[in-house]
Amino acid sequence: MVRTKEQYMKDLGRMKSNLYYDGKELDRLDDLQMPCLNTIGTTFDAFDDPEYRDLVQVKSHLTGEIINRFTHVHHSTDDLHKKQDMTRKLCQKVGGCIQRCMGCDATNAIYNVSYEADKLNNGESHYHENFKKWLLRFQQEDLVAAGAQTDVKGDRIKRPADQADPDMYVHVVEKKKDGIIVRGCKLHISEASVSDELLVIPTRALRPEDKDYAVAFALPGDYEGVTQVVTIHNLRDREHFPRGFTPGATDSYIIFDDVFVPWERVFLCGEYQHGGVLALLFGLFHRHSYSGCKPAIGDITTGTAALAAEYNNIAKASHVRHKLAQLILVTELGYAAGYTASDLGKPEVFMPGMGFIPYGPGSYIPNSIYCNVGRCLSGEAVYREAEIITDICGGIPATFPHERDFVNPKLKDKLNKYITRNPKIAPENAAQLWRYIGDVSCSATGGIHLYGSYHGGGSPVMEQIAITTQYDIEARKTMVKKIAGIDDKLNKKRLEIKNANSSKMMVHHLDEVVSKK
Repeated sequence: MVRTKEQYMKDLGRMKSNLYYDGKELDRLDDLQMPCLNTIGTTFDAFDDPEYRDLVQVKSHLTGEIINRFTHVHHSTDDLHKKQDMTRKLCQKVGGCIQRCMGCDATNAIYNVSYEADKLNNGESHYHENFKKWLLRFQQEDLVAAGAQTDVKGDRIKRPADQADPDMYVHVVEKKKDGIIVRGCKLHISEASVSDELLVIPTRALRPEDKDYAVAFALPGDYEGVTQVVTIHNLRDREHFPRGFTPGATDSYIIFDDVFVPWERVFLCGEYQHGGVLALLFGLFHRHSYSGCKPAIGDITTGTAALAAEYNNIAKASHVRHKLAQLILVTELGYAAGYTASDLGKPEVFMPGMGFIPYGPGSYIPNSIYCNVGRCLSGEAVYREAEIITDICGGIPATFPHERDFVNPKLKDKLNKYITRNPKIAPENAAQLWRYIGDVSCSATGGIHLYGSYHGGGSPVMEQIAITTQYDIEARKTMVKKIAGIDDKLNKKRLEIKNANSSKMMVHHLDEVVSKK
């Protein structure tokens, strides 16, 4: 059954209370969560909307039924292209993150890794079948899942098993006949407070001694022993001059306090070799989502900068054209990298020392080089983009009068007179633009958005590591050697002579020592 927004919210309303915000219990349907619920609700509303239907609707590979693409496992390059385009179009609609991609990305990662872990265990585990049963329900009930990956990490210099407190990474405390007991905390988990399910996965590469931390499972968001401490990121309330759409977001610290997980909901347990792969694959799928999300945010940023220039009556200035070009370059290069990652997608992953190898049961994985290139390029640009908006706007969004000033009969006409900069623009429209820019940039939520855009899906340094370890730099060196006329035999000969001389010196030194004795 494909849900409506109203059914989604009704189901959330039935969940048990385990959310806390600012020291108090928080209801899932609290007014504070409504902007976030309205944002995710767009993914339900779009299902039958002619403008989005071709992107949002897809046939399940499990049942052949039409489902929401946010619950789908990609099985072709077309799937990857449509996921990217769906993300961009829906993010354009809400003016930012659509908030539902994390569960989709974690689903695709676990689908592959659970299959490979079963192969490693020679059929003794049933992770993949467990996950397919969970996935069937996920698709048929059109559920929303949070991707719970990031651990608190404690002493960040130390690996999981080396921590003074073992709970700094989520780990298995005990294995039982009917399930496992887990303990720890995941943090920065977007939209967990409005999710039906939590998909928990490792956050890093693991060693044999870290095997208790190689665990993946799914639980309802209100499960026994699970507590969420929530932060909410809303724009300022409007009283007199409403926005066209008001987005919102939440994040949670998810605390697992000796939580029992039945085996049918466990998709990895102790296979440390695949723990790191699962962490990387989720990051890869999420960076692919970013190649739709960030271009959409770039579209919004470009439109904001262009309107600010127009309303300031400086649209024809050469520096404005230069700044708009910078915004467009990053936006479309990020999208192009994601498009290429989709087009080169295969049922393969990159393994150091081995290159790309077949992986998983046949679902499609986007090309890792281009996912990382696009995410890194876009992530590093977010503060420059904010600087461009600041430069074009000037100080007006930061000191703009409050709403009530514009409905005060003594002030209204005077303010409309003095905020006019372009005679072609109605002051009421100019005021709405400056309010909007102030909301998204001169606010706590604006600052949080910059942090999220920079770090979400993996900080740029993580993409740089992935790019340089996976890119064939040696092949590029060989190209230059051929063009420049470099002969590697000379280097080899030089090394042989150096080694021979070193051996002679060592023998001479030993002879001297022996003669002295």
